[in-house]
Amino acid sequence: MLTAVEYLGSVGVGVTVPRVFRADDGNIYVVKLQNNPMGTKVLVNEYIACWFGERMELCFPPSDLIQIEEQVLQRHKSLRGAGIRAKTHFASRYIPSNKYVVRTNLSKASNKSAMAGVMLFDHMFHNIDRTKNRKNLLVRLQDSAYVLYAIDNSHLFVRGRWNNKTLEKLAEKIVVNRRRAYGWLLTYFFTSGDFSPYAARVREIKKEDLVQLVDSIPQEWLPKIEERDALLNYMLRRCQMVDQIVLRLCQSIPDVNRRTHFY
Repeated sequence: MLTAVEYLGSVGVGVTVPRVFRADDGNIYVVKLQNNPMGTKVLVNEYIACWFGERMELCFPPSDLIQIEEQVLQRHKSLRGAGIRAKTHFASRYIPSNKYVVRTNLSKASNKSAMAGVMLFDHMFHNIDRTKNRKNLLVRLQDSAYVLYAIDNSHLFVRGRWNNKTLEKLAEKIVVNRRRAYGWLLTYFFTSGDFSPYAARVREIKKEDLVQLVDSIPQEWLPKIEERDALLNYMLRRCQMVDQIVLRLCQSIPDVNRRTHFY
């Protein structure tokens, strides 16, 4: 777990009203707070995405739980006035010198195939906000190459807020998102093989792994046992459906056997 050591200001955009802090590891993080307008389910969503991002090796920024201690709050009246408390929140590493993804810079990115994993994750968790909000895909020039990053996983399960009925309703659905960057990638760049390594990593996830994941969610973020059970059942089902989801995505590729010189 990280510890916030310095408050740097508000992000200024985003329905979750994130704040920017420097952590004890020296890095700058965008922090979503427990008292954000959408509630603590947003933090649960981000935490789930962080775990799957590590297991699937996705191009998400490094993320972790972060503790904001009382001494930091005491130095900033604006934080206290906003009702922020010395509790556990969620932090994602800030990506500097970035640009939003558009058709022209997407074609220059060196890691376009990594977006197949992000696309698979988003379809497992019904994250349509990745392309609905154009600010959730970034590209950055790094070591002489353009690198894609997928940020902000607050709106899993379509709208971010969810309950047991929401999860039950969504668990069996597969709706392919062809909006903006996802449409460009499916139409012009991806082959079916791009999804294979990410699907294989999902198939390696065991029930006990997901049980441990749910158990590790901070109690104050998700206090109801029945909601934890519903979340576990949802993730189990979606992992079981991974090959079906990949098949549906591949059906949107006009030429599944095209050569990879498009990269």
